[in-house]
Amino acid sequence: MPYTYKGAPAGKKILVIEDNEDLRDMLTDVLITYDFQVCTLEYTDDLEQLALELQPDLVLMDYMLPGINGGDLCGQLKRGEKTSHIPVVLLSAYDKVIVSLGTYSSDAFVSKPFEMTNLIATVQSCLKAVENRVPELESVQH
Repeated sequence: MPYTYKGAPAGKKILVIEDNEDLRDMLTDVLITYDFQVCTLEYTDDLEQLALELQPDLVLMDYMLPGINGGDLCGQLKRGEKTSHIPVVLLSAYDKVIVSLGTYSSDAFVSKPFEMTNLIATVQSCLKAVENRVPELESVQH
């Protein structure tokens, strides 16, 4: 697939799924400024497969996408054996709806409109949480 990351080659990879082109462009510019690599899409119906291909460190996704909601996509990713560890931040202008429906196993929720500094802090916090997870201890065979 023709998906590529833009930005700092050594930066963490952020996959942005947002149907609003202006917001996608703004998110890309800001995330690159903070030394992230960014790949953006307007839509996907198979986030698990996409994540296996792109290997993002975090997914930043709109809740209201054409034909599917981001919560369902988040659940798809979190149920995948090889993708469940990837943090997902859901974005939505409908924060009351999100609260009433649960978080779909997302790692964070950011209500639109948002301050970019708050969004970046949320992204960094989710990435730090992944880095701080204690790996499962492997059994030692003698």
